[in-house]
Amino acid sequence: MAFQWRSFALAMLIGLLSLADGARAAAPQVPVLWDAKERLPKPDLSALPRLRFLTTTDFPPFNFLDGSGKLSGFHIDLARAICAELGIVEKCQIQALPWTELEGALQKGEGEAIIAGIAATPESRATYAFSRSYLQFPARFIMPKSKALTEPVFDKLHGNRVGVISGSAHERMLRDYFNTVQVVTFDRPEDLYNDLKAGKVDAAFGDGMRLAFWLGGSDAAGCCRFAGGPYLAPEYLGTGMAIATKADNPALAAALDYALQEISMKGTFAEFYLRYFPVSFF
Repeated sequence: MAFQWRSFALAMLIGLLSLADGARAAAPQVPVLWDAKERLPKPDLSALPRLRFLTTTDFPPFNFLDGSGKLSGFHIDLARAICAELGIVEKCQIQALPWTELEGALQKGEGEAIIAGIAATPESRATYAFSRSYLQFPARFIMPKSKALTEPVFDKLHGNRVGVISGSAHERMLRDYFNTVQVVTFDRPEDLYNDLKAGKVDAAFGDGMRLAFWLGGSDAAGCCRFAGGPYLAPEYLGTGMAIATKADNPALAAALDYALQEISMKGTFAEFYLRYFPVSFF
């Protein structure tokens, strides 16, 4: 099952490359998903013959081919940092395959881990062992800069017209958590953004990452900003991104947890996050 943002990949990359100078100048918040008081044991991977990460080329800014045809992206940098943290750089490889071939390659032993946005669900856990989540995707409100509100926004949004994509998890979340707003549904994000800029809705509610790319792009023209939030709701939005290994290899997943925590605590994750998401969605 493709990660839910895959169809937006090209638009996201274009948004990343065209961020306005003003957006770059903002001081973004970096998500920290690890408890600094919990210290995970360092794994002994001396017996591991190799660690091959499998990914794709069509999910920017996470994994894509750059202008010179080189495999690049957030996931590529993260995989290399994991190998460095585990002290097995010489044993590490990263290979790109079509999305539909990832599971088969892992099961046939052609790789040890998939870093490509496979969602950790009750169904997928029957096939994979997962690392802990290293990146989550909060819901956010955006509003015109003249109206943007600070937390708590619940009472301040009372009676306001809030746009959201029809039939989405964000629509369900908006109706359940913010039941005092006037919900206005849209079939296309473009129509939602146009109505927000035109003042036909007071705010938009949706996936923070998508909204961040729009805010930083030329289409928004600096009109709007985040208001309140972020809102993490796994029951609506899932548990975020994790690295998948074979179901019978939980020890490797635990080793990846150690590396991911170290990368976060040392600030390496923050460096990658700011590189690929200059307009933070947190």
